[in-house]
Amino acid sequence: MVMTKKTTYNQLLMNTKRLVRLVLIMVTSSGMVSTPANGQNKRAIDIKPLLDAYNVSWDTPGPTSSQSMPIGNGDIGLNVWVEPNGDLCFFIAKTDAWGAAAENEKNNWVRDGGILMKLGKVRVSLSPNPLVQGAPFNQVLRLSSSELIVTEGTDAAGASLKVWVDANNPVIRVESRSVKPVSVKVTLENWRLGTGDAILPDEENEITWYHENPFYADPHLRGFIFGGRIEGEGLVHHDSVTLQSARAGTSQLVSIYPLTTSEVTKDNWLSRLNKQVAKLGSLNLEQTRLAHQQWWDNFWHRSWIFIHADEATRKLNQGYVLQRYITACAGRGAYPIKFNGSIFVVDNPEYRSGQTTLKIDADFREWGGQYWMQNTRPMYWPRLKAGDFDIMLPLFKMYASVVADNAAQIKKFYNHDGVYFAETMPFWGGLKYVGPEIKENWTDHYFLPVLELSMMMLDYYDYTGDKKFAKEILLPVASEGITFYDQHFKRDSVGKLLLDPVNSIEQFWKVHNPAPDIAGLHAVVKRLIALPTDLADDKLHKQWERLYKELPELPVGDKDGKQVLLPYTGPQTATARNFENPELYSVYPFRLYGLGKPGIQVALNTFNARVFKDKGCWAQDPIQAAMLGLADVARSYVSFNFTQKDPTLKFPAFWIRGHDYMPDQDNGGNGEHGLQEMLMQTDGKKIMLLPAWPKEWDTDFKLNAPYNTTVQGKIKDGKLTDLVVIPDSRKADVIDMSKQER
Repeated sequence: MVMTKKTTYNQLLMNTKRLVRLVLIMVTSSGMVSTPANGQNKRAIDIKPLLDAYNVSWDTPGPTSSQSMPIGNGDIGLNVWVEPNGDLCFFIAKTDAWGAAAENEKNNWVRDGGILMKLGKVRVSLSPNPLVQGAPFNQVLRLSSSELIVTEGTDAAGASLKVWVDANNPVIRVESRSVKPVSVKVTLENWRLGTGDAILPDEENEITWYHENPFYADPHLRGFIFGGRIEGEGLVHHDSVTLQSARAGTSQLVSIYPLTTSEVTKDNWLSRLNKQVAKLGSLNLEQTRLAHQQWWDNFWHRSWIFIHADEATRKLNQGYVLQRYITACAGRGAYPIKFNGSIFVVDNPEYRSGQTTLKIDADFREWGGQYWMQNTRPMYWPRLKAGDFDIMLPLFKMYASVVADNAAQIKKFYNHDGVYFAETMPFWGGLKYVGPEIKENWTDHYFLPVLELSMMMLDYYDYTGDKKFAKEILLPVASEGITFYDQHFKRDSVGKLLLDPVNSIEQFWKVHNPAPDIAGLHAVVKRLIALPTDLADDKLHKQWERLYKELPELPVGDKDGKQVLLPYTGPQTATARNFENPELYSVYPFRLYGLGKPGIQVALNTFNARVFKDKGCWAQDPIQAAMLGLADVARSYVSFNFTQKDPTLKFPAFWIRGHDYMPDQDNGGNGEHGLQEMLMQTDGKKIMLLPAWPKEWDTDFKLNAPYNTTVQGKIKDGKLTDLVVIPDSRKADVIDMSKQER
């Protein structure tokens, strides 16, 4: 049923009861698709009550964006809060709303790589105001359906506001219901007018606005235009930024249509917006609501971990659930998730920069718009076991899209083939010359990201079996990355690859044969060799096999009489620059050492002797501890990660800035990954359950494993029960580690 002027909102609600709940597969203009993970719908337990226990509910309004809740559809994200006067407010963000810094901006982190800007702020007001002094108030985020519901006032004169961002379509919905007739006013608030933002004048019964990057912006940013339109049946033009009810009523639907384009004119942007609004306006609202709810139902049934323990553990579990939710709200757009706040940064009136306190707006984020691989990866490794494969694709596609340009630069600089990615990279890629004579710094002689991305892509292929992905994304990245290392570096006196000078991540600069790169080459090349011949031809296999024989061994040494891995080869005299343990990259992310593998005692010695034991943010210790079977250490670190809420932000999974910016995504991502590895690890076809799981944590779980496999079960009194493995043939590969001596 198409909504027309003769169709009232109440009639639509009545018709909802007559609709059959269907799984609707909807492909939208943003390319997002609603499908069950692995095509499997088997439900051994009803997880909704377990999920509902982690809904976030508040009984006090705002007063500012610091007291906001996140909600989104994977591309469009909102920070939603209610001010003490009852007004509903929210920022609108989008994963591709790339703006430019001011012309006089001197801060490199702000200037370089673009600014992921808000599209604007929207205010919804009701009159008469149901939230009179002392009236009841409730704001709840319903995770199962990704809906935010605000209830204001008494039963006799109250109102409710429901906010949701359609999981399958680029549209924001705000629905009001009231006991008595109220007038609704919708206002667009924009703090950037005069710096590229404009509001179209004389728009009849709608608000249309946009931001266009200035002429002085980086060429990669100049073509971006983003904005949107606000409209609603029965809302009439009051002024250029305000719509209000033509007459009071008991229900109102407000629809907001965000749009970003690049490399088009303002007229083309407006034409596309008109087409988008017309297309989405013709959809049946109730069917889109059901499809939205079905998408989220499918999402939550891809995987779950629900621990039944004490209050401290409940908070840990809440962190896991809410971090996965935040990631889903921002992870299916045109560009990857930003580690430093995602699309949920807010106003910050007391931002500390050195000894100075600044008042900054919601467009600011420390460390700017570039993607830092070490900080970006924490959100993406956990997607494998969670089954959130669609969320991984924007990351892979961004890096794959810059291969050709980076390869051309490498050819120009060094006259050889291959590709690497800079540790800090804008979304359009790019490199600079870093020959051996260039002075050392944090990231110039740092080539590792291409190896870790290759490792992650190889895992994605193992989990999904997606050969199209392997041919179009995995191989162009991984094979070119290996070619770079093969051709860029010389051989030593015995014919082994000589990595010199190369940073051992950011910790030790311009050293000899750094451990992270050697570990990455061993792990990735070995797995490439194992690929079937229909993916990689004989020529590639021979190249990889030849290089594998030329790889140097990992550097090892002695500490307190025990053999340990070293961060680089040779005398350990390089100055430590950061708070990292590069020698442990052979445990994670490259998994050369681990449970059931040779030499694990060396890895344990190395972990126990590590210099830096920092917790939180991008520290890898929770994952490495779990992979080495250290349950108590992993538990301590994961618990820390999931309790580090920023003190200035109210939402329980808006993590403290750490080394990043709030709401930090590294705390939550590494917490997710650590918890998963405590519960399940895989190695080839082996599936190891409970490798580092506390015996007192009774749990319901479902996780994904390689080869299109899901593993579901319960843990009771330290014992594994009710195991369901799909496909059933994979059950023979499961190893119950709780039955083994630790």
